[in-house]
Amino acid sequence: MLHLFHLEYILGKLMNAAPDVSDINMTVGHPIQVESGGQLMPVYFQPEIRALTPYQTEALALSLLRGDRHLITTLLDQGSCDLSFNLENKARFRVNIFSQQGRYSIVMRKLDNYIRSVEDLGLPPIFLNMAKEKNGIILVTGATGTGKTTSLAAILDEINRSQAVHVVTLEDPVEFIHMPKMSTFNQRELGTDFRTFSEGLRSALRQAPKVILVGEMRDRETVEMALSAAETGHLVFSTLHTVDTGTTVNRIIGLFDHDEEKLIRVRLADSIRWVVSQRLMPKIGGGRVAALEVMGSSLLIKDIITNGETPDKTFYGAVESMRPLGFQTFDQHILDLFSQKVINEETARTFSSRKNIMARGIDTLKAAAGESIYDINDLTLEEPEEPQDTQESQALSRHEDVPDTPARTADARIRSGGPPQPAGPQSQVVRRSFTD
Repeated sequence: MLHLFHLEYILGKLMNAAPDVSDINMTVGHPIQVESGGQLMPVYFQPEIRALTPYQTEALALSLLRGDRHLITTLLDQGSCDLSFNLENKARFRVNIFSQQGRYSIVMRKLDNYIRSVEDLGLPPIFLNMAKEKNGIILVTGATGTGKTTSLAAILDEINRSQAVHVVTLEDPVEFIHMPKMSTFNQRELGTDFRTFSEGLRSALRQAPKVILVGEMRDRETVEMALSAAETGHLVFSTLHTVDTGTTVNRIIGLFDHDEEKLIRVRLADSIRWVVSQRLMPKIGGGRVAALEVMGSSLLIKDIITNGETPDKTFYGAVESMRPLGFQTFDQHILDLFSQKVINEETARTFSSRKNIMARGIDTLKAAAGESIYDINDLTLEEPEEPQDTQESQALSRHEDVPDTPARTADARIRSGGPPQPAGPQSQVVRRSFTD
């Protein structure tokens, strides 16, 4: 186990190793790595550590755990654990320690001490409307590391600035510290303050909150508690690891038995206010930008949630058609970013949901800008062969003999009525008059 001073020295050096460090990765057999701009790069110390040993990663892990019995038990029983770590006056981290092939690995994500607003993050204005909702469920989804927590923190900060309400957060771990403004925040951490999200949510309902943040809807029990909270007048925020808005609804429904599906569909249709899905993409010139798919509540969306998708009624089609209401598909937002030259064409095609729709959209934008939309260059036309009749007429005009060709011989036979008949009695034709 390392002394805390040595651990802070190592982390401080790692944070200064590259601009905009977002993650630190410690894996046996590799040097310590930092992630900057979406790319991992090694960081070497003196003396050099070319490849971490199992002993070194275990010592680093124990230093981060700081003797917490609950976290150590969770790591031994479940193979991984989550915690937060504060590097004094420099950064806060969300830490995941996990076992792989009998060895420990560590991934640390840097958290912003400063909560950026909706405007600072460049989120659509519709996010301000989400902060004004009084009840229901708002979900932010996407893969790990796509900025879900950052977006939720911006919405909660907007509530903090504009409403005098009680907010309870259930997090794993606590990432952003919300300082008192107009709202009162109680931020609880999984493992330290409560055992499971469902238990924490059940307790939160007795703590008189108006707004509840659930770090993640991991199981059916948590979803049921969140629906009950929304139905009793609370505004519930949460996250899921799903790729788009339609998949989010189907994932929740899939947590329940078939005979419960109809009831859950009705409850979801009544409770869901907004679903936002996020993807982080590389920007031109470095850095990353979020692509957002936004689906709100409407009569058509409620109908699709209640009765399921059909060929002529899909979540994608409904969201695509309701852009004037603030809805948007990934493809629509990605096309906007491409037209603004924030991302390049390859990125737009790679991160799109429907490749054919994205290809048509890109071609339309390029054509409108006067750019070529085809990769076909240096085309030449072959000289056509002159017809045989033309060659013959030119020869006759010069009083030259026209060479016999198979096509010409066949022509002559057709004009003469067929091939010549051999001489003989059978071939002679006797012509008689009717008066003979």
